[in-house]
Amino acid sequence: MFIQKKRIFYGLVLLTGILVVLIIRLAYIQMVFRTAKLPDSMYTLQEMSVLQRERGVVLDSGRGNIYDRKGVPITGETVSAAILFPIDGKTLSNEDGSIDKVASALGTDTAKLITMWNNLSVPILWQGPYKNIPLALSQRQAEHISGLNFSGIEVLPYSQRYANKPNGMQWLGFLSERPDQKHMPHTGYAFREGAAGLEKMLEPLLRGAGQTTAYYSVDGMNRAIPGTGVQLKSPNNPYYPLRVRTTIDLSLQQKIEALTQKAGMKEGAVVLLDASNADVIAMVSRPFYNPLDIHLEQGAWNNRAVQAAAPGSIFKTVVAAAALEAGVTSADETFFCSGRYGKYGLSCWKPSGHGALTLGKAFAESCNVVFAELSERLSGEDLEDAASKLGLGRTVGWEAKNIAGMPVLKPFDHEEAGKIYSSDSAALDGGTRAQTGIGQRDVRVTPLQAANMVVTLLHGGQVLAPRMVESISYANGQLMKNLKPHLSPSYAGSIRPETAQLISGWMEKVVTEGTAKSLLKSKWRLAGKSGTAQVTVQGRQRNNQWFIGYGPVDRPKYAAAVLFQNMPTDGSNQATALFGDMMNLLASQKS
Repeated sequence: MFIQKKRIFYGLVLLTGILVVLIIRLAYIQMVFRTAKLPDSMYTLQEMSVLQRERGVVLDSGRGNIYDRKGVPITGETVSAAILFPIDGKTLSNEDGSIDKVASALGTDTAKLITMWNNLSVPILWQGPYKNIPLALSQRQAEHISGLNFSGIEVLPYSQRYANKPNGMQWLGFLSERPDQKHMPHTGYAFREGAAGLEKMLEPLLRGAGQTTAYYSVDGMNRAIPGTGVQLKSPNNPYYPLRVRTTIDLSLQQKIEALTQKAGMKEGAVVLLDASNADVIAMVSRPFYNPLDIHLEQGAWNNRAVQAAAPGSIFKTVVAAAALEAGVTSADETFFCSGRYGKYGLSCWKPSGHGALTLGKAFAESCNVVFAELSERLSGEDLEDAASKLGLGRTVGWEAKNIAGMPVLKPFDHEEAGKIYSSDSAALDGGTRAQTGIGQRDVRVTPLQAANMVVTLLHGGQVLAPRMVESISYANGQLMKNLKPHLSPSYAGSIRPETAQLISGWMEKVVTEGTAKSLLKSKWRLAGKSGTAQVTVQGRQRNNQWFIGYGPVDRPKYAAAVLFQNMPTDGSNQATALFGDMMNLLASQKS
């Protein structure tokens, strides 16, 4: 009897142990089912089980949007789009002519529409003439289609990331498919991430918290469940997606893009900065790109505003500052230009020479002879230090550490540092320094640096960091982070305020009595410096045409750099003319 009770006891203990193990196992499976993600997927087992019972289309990726300084959306325009849902259990026909009306509203052939609709297994966004781009319906089209009350088609709001047209906003970037993720089940939606520009540099902030989907439920036989209808599903998160406000004025950006088109600019860039704080108001790169139609091999997506190019005579600004700071000349010194320098094969652009002239006059007339001589007086280190003090030879774009969980935030993608010399030994050679002094040889400057150098002069030699992102906010409008302007100091220090004031004053002489007299007819009093750099492109001699400057002179509001790249060697400086047109545009704007 005792042995039998003992066996029963041990049996109960064993059964209890097995039951406990099963309960623990079940709890573990439930936890994994809810939280564990499948391999190569962003979904848990539980989420995937739900998704397998849904057929839908993504109306909004949930990605954060980018706005201009006035709150105008640059990405994420909401348009009306038509969604076609499979017609379950029957084949469409056009006996009553009802599909003719739908086809007419969509701008397509009836037979083509019927064939497509009968073959649908999942809902689709009606694309129209452009592949992979939903057709944006006009208000009249949307109202007409909705008024047809045709089962199987719905007009719903769709978030279009970009406008389908070329533009000069390469700083914005584009999206590409994420290689580590499969398409979202039963929607055809491919997850995308930033591949260039702000889209790439702000990817951790823009990624979002989930999609908004229009869907219907199906049973195990892939048939629509009666009575469920079309439903909308979204994360419904009050904080996401985030909103990024930039310093860009979208209206001015588009108007300046139009000016570059009118001016015939094929390659080049324009940078417009706020003279008070170096904020980027507009940044145009040519050739234009279409963020919905990227061809990497053609390179149009590259932002030429942050790519370095030979600067020509705008670099004489650096030489003037270096010579004054090093004490190898003064504003009162008189030089003589005969038209030839006499060595290194250098000559002045004016064959007959400028005769006797002061340093200020030499700057206004862009005399090569004077600036080659000054460069030989200077050491290589003098020139490099002055360039760094003015924000050249290094990146100057705004950046900060530990912003919104990002170790480093640098809005300018692929910003180049440029250079003064190709090597340390080159700086020791007098001929190299003479050619460097007129902006040739190895010198490379970006349009962003060039425009910012003007701001530096207007701020008494203090280099500000050009800013493009102003703030980051939550979806409910609550501020997450305000990105304040800051300086971009040089290892070499700063130029003296009196030097900066002297050179910015000479910039006005460039317009009143120098190489940019054509700007005297402008609506504002303007100041600046022109430049032409000789370059070789595929064995042909070409020119980079530059103009940097500011306006109005009495109260500077804007600083700008204009670059026409790879221009014919004959003809006038188109950069000067475009700078004038841009300043006239700004003068006409309402405050």
